[in-house]
Amino acid sequence: MNFAEIGLHPAILKALTDSGYSEPTAVQQQAIPAALAGRDLMVSSQTGSGKTAAFMLPALHLFASQQRPATARTNAPERRPGPARGHDRHRFQPAQPRMLVLTPTRELALQVTAATEKYGRQLHQVRAVAILGGMPYPKQMELLGRNPEILVATPGRLIDHMSSGKIDFSQLQILVLDEADRMLDMGFIEDIERIVAATPSARQTMLFSATLDGMVGDMAQRMTRSALRIQVDAASARHDHIEQRMHFVDDLAHKNRLLDHLLRDATIDQALVFTATKRDADTVSDRLNVAGLNAAALHGDMHQGARNRTLTAMRRGQLRILVATDVAARGIDVPTITHVFNYDLPKAAEDYVHRIGRTGRAGRSGLAISLVHHAEQFNVRKIERFTKQMIPVEVVAGHEPTRRAPSANPRPTSKPAWKSGEKRNFGQPAGQADSRFSKPSAPRRDGAARPSYHDSAKSGAGASTGRRSYGDR
Repeated sequence: MNFAEIGLHPAILKALTDSGYSEPTAVQQQAIPAALAGRDLMVSSQTGSGKTAAFMLPALHLFASQQRPATARTNAPERRPGPARGHDRHRFQPAQPRMLVLTPTRELALQVTAATEKYGRQLHQVRAVAILGGMPYPKQMELLGRNPEILVATPGRLIDHMSSGKIDFSQLQILVLDEADRMLDMGFIEDIERIVAATPSARQTMLFSATLDGMVGDMAQRMTRSALRIQVDAASARHDHIEQRMHFVDDLAHKNRLLDHLLRDATIDQALVFTATKRDADTVSDRLNVAGLNAAALHGDMHQGARNRTLTAMRRGQLRILVATDVAARGIDVPTITHVFNYDLPKAAEDYVHRIGRTGRAGRSGLAISLVHHAEQFNVRKIERFTKQMIPVEVVAGHEPTRRAPSANPRPTSKPAWKSGEKRNFGQPAGQADSRFSKPSAPRRDGAARPSYHDSAKSGAGASTGRRSYGDR
């Protein structure tokens, strides 16, 4: 099946051809025809599966095939008669979008807007704008004053404009909740419910999420009508085109040395390094730059202009290493990212899948490397159970951990523990402990106990100056 066989508008087909797209992905093959038929959708698919086109192409087709409602405003903001009074001298009629796309992060909102402009470049009467936090308020008012057909927004900023009467959803035809699971994780459930309540009940609703279980599934059932459920790839997809590795580290100093060494690999085109905190993102990127590596940080505390410049530099190949937090990296789609590094393991196993999915995009191969302390064995096992894959352990000569590491991972038996329910370590033969998390083989020569991960951090250079050592939270 190709896009022409689906029956999309000729102008959209031309834009897709010009952009190099010929055949739809699996999720697009199932979602686009159903959306064109007006069905509500509940879609579960992995990151990088082409879900943006799955909901945007049907919407563009609809708008290209019909006139904008006559009641909608298309002119510039009108002036209020009489004398002007301060900031109230101009009165804006509310924007009346025909499609609303809610996203959890600013980066994803900008990515969706850019993709919409690419798909609809031949449809001059269809406009799309992004309204998000960090953007100057006058700029947002200017964008809303254009009365766009498609509005892409983060929930918090959209609520602000709804409260001030700048947006009217009476003409809304399509509502999309993109990465709904992430929006719930970020605490947007009340904002989402308020936004949905302000939209017409006759709208078409499409919800996209990594999972349709739990709260996401409950919310989807409440907000859709007889929705078609599409599940293309589970969140725990194997990512067979992404090689995964794990390196054990003794402490923060060891981790920093190993990261520096690995990032000097000549096979790296561009790399994405994940940290647990915003502070660590700044600290790690600063350290890498001092070491002569081209790096920059990306996190939620940065001004939107700085975030945009950083992402633009990454997409243009002007930046080799991006150090980011989970939320900031959500929605990043840079095909030339060849390596992903987990400087800190994620708290949730689902986030591990989303992280490594930032590489190996568009059919390419990728490499995901995690730097792990032995004390994090529970997180590793949780990730392996979720993905149903063992993460191979490797050792770099000259950067070996002091704790004993196996030369190769033990492989799962024919009936692994996650299926049999046996009370033993995942992937280990019965009665055998996971040697990757073994205790030290011998004490130090002076008889003293080996320092712990956190003790080692305290004993660094920062201890003598009273400052926090590198990587402290």
